[in-house]
Amino acid sequence: MALPATIYKATISLSDLDRGVYETLTATVAQHPSETEERLVARLLAYALFYEEGLSFTKGLCAGDEPELWLKNGDGRVRLWVEVGLPDNERITKASRHSEQVRLLACGRAMPSWEQQHLPKLARCANLSIITIDQPFVAAIVQRLERSLTWGLTITEGVCYLTIGNETLETALQVVG
Repeated sequence: MALPATIYKATISLSDLDRGVYETLTATVAQHPSETEERLVARLLAYALFYEEGLSFTKGLCAGDEPELWLKNGDGRVRLWVEVGLPDNERITKASRHSEQVRLLACGRAMPSWEQQHLPKLARCANLSIITIDQPFVAAIVQRLERSLTWGLTITEGVCYLTIGNETLETALQVVG
């Protein structure tokens, strides 16, 4: 018998001063049994960092041909394709051909080797934006992870401030490429 997904309910008060986006986001997110808590946190961060009206979670790990998040036009075409982690450059290149915009929240323990191996090949994708976040930031969030999340997320001058309870964590959002 397969293990069930773990359900997380998130409320994120988003104040993105850099983009002029001020929203209260709510999401119910399923963590696949094979998904790490780091990846779950990265998906939630990507939802807030790249938020636009209509952005939604996909089946993710359950559907290998879908991104973590996407925004579709009224005709069903993908306008925004959002990936997290350290995906293969072929996956991102393919996504860039099938979507108007591709955004990647790059994070993970293997970031230095991934950057050396994949970034030169991804430079050809004109519609790709990559933001990196530090692994210690993600790990600190994982230590505070609960099934019911209430986050305050402020982005200003390329720095992300995440308030969980009475504690605020911060990291620089590095735009790559």
